Amino acid sequence: MEKIETYSFTVEPFHVDFTGHLFMGVLGNHLLNAAGHHSHNRGWGIDQLNERHYTWVLSRLCIELDEMPAQYEDVEIETWVESVMKLFTERNFLIRNASNGRVYGYARSIWAMIDTETRQPSDLLALKNGDILHYVLTEEEKPCPIAKHGRVRLSKAAEPIRTLNTYYSDVDINGHINSIKYIEHILDLFPRQQFEQHSIHRLEIAYKAEAYQGDTLTFIGEPMADLLPDGTPAATQLEIRKNVGREDKPEGESIVTALIKWGDN
Repeated sequence: MEKIETYSFTVEPFHVDFTGHLFMGVLGNHLLNAAGHHSHNRGWGIDQLNERHYTWVLSRLCIELDEMPAQYEDVEIETWVESVMKLFTERNFLIRNASNGRVYGYARSIWAMIDTETRQPSDLLALKNGDILHYVLTEEEKPCPIAKHGRVRLSKAAEPIRTLNTYYSDVDINGHINSIKYIEHILDLFPRQQFEQHSIHRLEIAYKAEAYQGDTLTFIGEPMADLLPDGTPAATQLEIRKNVGREDKPEGESIVTALIKWGDN
């Protein structure tokens, strides 16, 4: 079986923002759909893993774009596995226009397989006699030309921006807050003017711990020093903490870190 899978979709009007371009959260969902199809067709889909009491959990996602697909454009996503380690696997994506081949950008992701009963990471190489190694395409065989995930380190001066409660629509099939919902909540922190004047060039997000329906999320943000030509910050670092102010743990628990780099429209 081919090591690369191509997933196709059309940018529908109800999936774009006021600029006529795809919402980042919708693009994120399409990336996860592409990953799901690739995994399932090789015997590693969530439904197949659930039979053995395992599931996939997204650990890190990095999306870097030169432009965002626009309304009615046909899009193709290529996805492949770059490496497999004992507890993590790296999966990459190429995002392009299906009509003319123009590349919108690339994405990198890191996944863990967890035991659904213990919620602990499981050995990828021990399952199915290491069959997953048959689908690896190394960086030398199939390059992904964007940088790997970095580290987000907020200073002590970083301050809370917003607090949100979590509800039914935030929760996914694994029972925790959906990974794409975090992206949507993060982007909601910025005013309309930010998206009128700038586009998202790079988004990095790291998932450190799970949150559940009923948890309260606190968003802490800090602009980076570099500035765009109009004087606005070229990048913003963020952290999400759950249940800040609880009596037994006033500082809460850090569950997500993220970095957004902006470009000019």
